[in-house]
Amino acid sequence: MSRMDGKMFNCEKELTLSVIGGKWKMIILWHLGKEGTKRFGELKALIPGITQRMLVNQLRELEEDRIIHREVYPVVPPKVEYSLTKQGESLMPILDAMYKWGKDYMVTMDMKPLDDAK
Repeated sequence: MSRMDGKMFNCEKELTLSVIGGKWKMIILWHLGKEGTKRFGELKALIPGITQRMLVNQLRELEEDRIIHREVYPVVPPKVEYSLTKQGESLMPILDAMYKWGKDYMVTMDMKPLDDAK
């Protein structure tokens, strides 16, 4: 049963935002798309400010929506890796465009990224 079963959407844009919207999902997708397969701990380290519980929830939703693939290896201690599915990879041009737009907007608005604001 999918997380989307029974949900009604007014338009395709609303569906897209339901799948990738929120504070963390695009950042998770960006790292998996640009850097490749990651383990849970690696993702946690790459995303300052995200709680373990939130990362678990976001990964589960993305997996349920078939945007990411979760591979569990039968070893001790458990090893789990996350990667983009073909559907997830198809989001990368959109995320690239959003990154470019945000970067251009920062320049237009004379804003500085958080790392430069110190």
